[in-house]
Amino acid sequence: MIAEKKYIKPATLEEAIRLAHEHKDDFSYIAGGTDLLVNKYQGNHIAQCLIDITGLAESKKIAVVGEHLKICSLTRLDELGKHEIITSKFPALIMAASEVASPMLRKTATIGGNILCENRCSFYNQSEWWRESVGYCLKCEGDICIATGGKKACFSKFVSDTAPVLISLGARVELRDIDGSKIIDLETIYTGDGIKPRNIPDTSILKTIILPLNQDIKIIFKKLRPRQAVDFTSLTTAVSLNEEGAIKIVAGGVDPKPVIIKGDIKGNLNDYIKMALSKSRMVDNDYYSRKYRREMLRLFLEQSFEELKNI
Repeated sequence: MIAEKKYIKPATLEEAIRLAHEHKDDFSYIAGGTDLLVNKYQGNHIAQCLIDITGLAESKKIAVVGEHLKICSLTRLDELGKHEIITSKFPALIMAASEVASPMLRKTATIGGNILCENRCSFYNQSEWWRESVGYCLKCEGDICIATGGKKACFSKFVSDTAPVLISLGARVELRDIDGSKIIDLETIYTGDGIKPRNIPDTSILKTIILPLNQDIKIIFKKLRPRQAVDFTSLTTAVSLNEEGAIKIVAGGVDPKPVIIKGDIKGNLNDYIKMALSKSRMVDNDYYSRKYRREMLRLFLEQSFEELKNI
């Protein structure tokens, strides 16, 4: 494990961002740390400066503002199910959060951290001696994707469980940096590049997740992984239907970014499934084979469409 040379715990958001810019060449924010510290132990994360943002009180609130619910990014996953509005309006989000890792980890892991969870690959998320013995891949400064044999693209997979549900709900996020705040659609932060899976500056802090309250959306959430606890997803799907008949499919674990398909309940549902399979750049970099995960993606979507009809 590469130990950090500097650990800083700022008291305010502004101080955290200022410190990030002072150390912008070699730092990382840390909150729950359930993902970052494991990557650091494996040598996949080598920042020498950690800026601990867990003490930022302004980033721990859940509040109704007008017709929106604002969930601050440092909210622990375990805390989502204790909030009355989230329980009544967004049960699928609670379900997704409850499927992340284990009960103990959910008491530490934050919703912001899960949204920004680093992409994973069975050839990358290994100890350093293992990666050195098989040859470094594109994601760790090698010259080849071991999963595909290609030299141009990394297909490490997007593994957040909460983001597919949040995208289905039309979530937006507030990003704060030294030049102020901006609000963007959550789905736009993901690049599809397995090496650099997010297009937000390292110095920016994801401050708030914003959900509209004036909508009626039904969501079916499903997840595939080897064990019911601890394991990252091999396949996550969130299939939603709103009051106007609009369908949205959001799939994780099948591509370096969320696969999103939009349609209408009156359309051909099999065509939407084909589109989801076509857009999923799945490779053999998971516990389950590519073929099996594609079969399960089709099954999950078929089951979700059927369940939506019965809600």
